[in-house]
Amino acid sequence: MKIPKIRRTFCPFCKTQTEHIVTIAKKRERGSLKKGSIARLMKRGSGKAGFGNHGKFSRKAISAWKRVGAKSSKKSDFRLKCKVCNKTQVKSSGSRAKKLTLEEAT
Repeated sequence: MKIPKIRRTFCPFCKTQTEHIVTIAKKRERGSLKKGSIARLMKRGSGKAGFGNHGKFSRKAISAWKRVGAKSSKKSDFRLKCKVCNKTQVKSSGSRAKKLTLEEAT
């Protein structure tokens, strides 16, 4: 998907439409608290722990009945930096794309 490097859009700080420089924000992985938060869930018993089978031993392999694996495309966030006030706002695109390229406006 091709995206122009300069985009004219509304700046909430200037409160007018101005030109913005577009950059793609990198997605980061989850923090190191993930393991602790899962352990806390197990202690609180939110359906992940407790009594009963939970269907663990009475089903086929998960790949036989459920779609598994990571998605091949990611949603990307755009950082828009205003040329007037130099403030940055983050806009999530909402659409998926395997490859994003920034190109000069023609």
